[in-house]
Amino acid sequence: MSQVFDVERVLAELTLEEKASLTSGSDFWHTQGVERVGVPAIMVADGPHGLRKQAEDADHLGLGNSVPATCFPTAAALGSSWDVDLLTRVGEALGRETRANDVAVLLGPGVNIKRTPLCGRNFEYVSEDPVVAGELATAIVRGIQSQGVGTSLKHYAANNQESDRMRVSAQIDERTLREIYLPAFERVVTKAQPWTVMCAYNKVNGTYASEHHELLTAILRDEWAFEGLVVSDWGAVHDRVPALAAGLDLQMPAAGPRPDEEVVAAVRDGSLDAGVLDVAARRVLQLVAKGLPAVGSDDTFDVDAHHELAREAAAAGSVLLKNEGGLLPLASTDGVVVVGEFARTPRYQGAGSSQVNPTRLDAPLDALRAAGGELPFAAGFTIAGGPAGDDDALLAEAVSVARGAGTVVVFLGLPGPDESEGYDRPRLGLPDNQVALLRAVAEVNPRVVVVLANGSAVSVTGWRDAAPAILETWLGGQAGGSAVADLLLGVRTPSGKLTETIPLRIEDTPAFGNFPGEAGVVRYGEGVLVGYRWYDTRAMDVAYPFGHGLSYTTFGYDGVTASADGTDVSVRVTVTNTGPVAGAEVVQVYVRDPEASVLRPVRELKAFRKVALEPGESQEVSFTLGARDLSYWHPGLHRWVVEGGEFVVEVGASSRDLRGSASLTVEGEPLWGDLTPMSTIEEWFAHPVGGPLLQDALVPPADMPPLDDTMQAMILQMPAKVIADFGLSGFDREVLDALVAKVRA
Repeated sequence: MSQVFDVERVLAELTLEEKASLTSGSDFWHTQGVERVGVPAIMVADGPHGLRKQAEDADHLGLGNSVPATCFPTAAALGSSWDVDLLTRVGEALGRETRANDVAVLLGPGVNIKRTPLCGRNFEYVSEDPVVAGELATAIVRGIQSQGVGTSLKHYAANNQESDRMRVSAQIDERTLREIYLPAFERVVTKAQPWTVMCAYNKVNGTYASEHHELLTAILRDEWAFEGLVVSDWGAVHDRVPALAAGLDLQMPAAGPRPDEEVVAAVRDGSLDAGVLDVAARRVLQLVAKGLPAVGSDDTFDVDAHHELAREAAAAGSVLLKNEGGLLPLASTDGVVVVGEFARTPRYQGAGSSQVNPTRLDAPLDALRAAGGELPFAAGFTIAGGPAGDDDALLAEAVSVARGAGTVVVFLGLPGPDESEGYDRPRLGLPDNQVALLRAVAEVNPRVVVVLANGSAVSVTGWRDAAPAILETWLGGQAGGSAVADLLLGVRTPSGKLTETIPLRIEDTPAFGNFPGEAGVVRYGEGVLVGYRWYDTRAMDVAYPFGHGLSYTTFGYDGVTASADGTDVSVRVTVTNTGPVAGAEVVQVYVRDPEASVLRPVRELKAFRKVALEPGESQEVSFTLGARDLSYWHPGLHRWVVEGGEFVVEVGASSRDLRGSASLTVEGEPLWGDLTPMSTIEEWFAHPVGGPLLQDALVPPADMPPLDDTMQAMILQMPAKVIADFGLSGFDREVLDALVAKVRA
């Protein structure tokens, strides 16, 4: 059908009013069709970890029913797999289900950075690090779009909280925006070309993202060469005329006739260039043309195969945080008791627009019983949406069941209402009734395994000493229950790693004091020190560091080398499985610049790879880093720069488990900048041309005593203009102006 859909012919035949109508949806989920010239409407649907296609006309908030679809693990869990190949396969499955349901675009993935663990939507986001978020989201996009349907990379940009998300202005300096909050988007756009990019609700430095020309046009299109369509988040457009001028193409959902009428009037009175509207309408038509093959395709998908893939992904994304004494894996289910309502009523996805109606749902208790027979169970506590009960009575029952058992597996986590789109989390820790249960159980049985279910980092302070083993499963999707059983019983070996730091206290987190803002403004005062960059640079204690994750086997690292060819750096390391079972290790490559002229984090992740090894097997892993991996965003030059000198490449199993390093010298570029009368004496002296000129001009009088170290240090920080205004013999404003002219000549 798309072969006969001639975009340029159709565009030429459209009236002004029809072009304006194309820049708005026709309802909540469909683009606007133009029957007169054969333009059909196509459907988009929520994601990102499963298709949420409303079964009938329904609301965006998800109160209506949606068709059954595979609920894969959320991004927090998928990201913790660090597995590009796995996420590509998950993307392919998502694409097949999207196509089979006649949907043209799946609204995801989300790559917003986890600035604070309290963001209510963190379960939909991949990481606190842009390299991890960008690489894994690229894999998902490629997988989905390989099936002939589109994606919507979201939420562009700086949507890092849900509090006041539709109005708040994220105040971010240029360097922080470029180094932390934009690179994941850039990586996905330049590597995978998603069909659409979704702009965020919030303002960025005072301008709504939907009207932000620098973000939507100068950066997204002119710098990154984005070829697709920019769609608004649902309700993010407040005035479509300036939004179109800024680079937005499609307002969603439909907002009545008024915005169309305003666009038509603006074109007619000349306040909106007719060419701008043509460009937006063309992009909508191009999206329709690409999406048409998915409509009425009669494709199907294998429900069972997708469930098994979800099971594999849930296991791969689970992180073994702690395993004292080798308590896990369990040799069998003999003597095992299960405690915690989440074992019976699983928490497997977050709330809001990404809620999926699963094709089936595996409860951990059922999966464990299927593997090893009837196991004793006690709910231990109540949760929202679970069976009613008295927490004191449930705790007493759990203690009775745990006393004398071989091992107690306790399922804990965040209640569903704690994590959702639309508002932020009320606390970092687990509910008090769950902590009280764990403490009480541990008092009568020291062999305790905690299985966590939550969409973002939770505090383990105050209770982790009561549990020799802790398995973080995040929100594992519809097959998460079976995946937990696989991991506990050793059918699968844990290989997940943290993509976000688990802090000791909320007061330790980078955004504390600058979240969620006040008076409509949130200040990103921590700058580039986000996540592990903050904790590691400040040498702060954490519960578990970025990149951490244990296994049932062990890995050795040998022969770390790094060599530079210009600004291309080759890194090699040999990894060996030194333990008793097959497993997979995530090899992480960090770079640090020991002597930078700007504040740089003590180390930054630049590459990673997941390597599967049999017992005793070794593999050499190689990486190639480029100039960008050594660069920082220069706030004066407004571009990426490589500052020459020594760099250290560190390779390890987490940001704090570094197994080897190599130093190298890289030739950078001149970063002198322009000299002005207000440049400091130190800046003048550092300049290869201006330095000698100024030194010759600043000849002190013969009777002037030598300056001591204190006075020299003070003068170095003074602008040259101030020295000239002091009236020193032979150096005044005229001389200084002449020096500036010589430097610029």
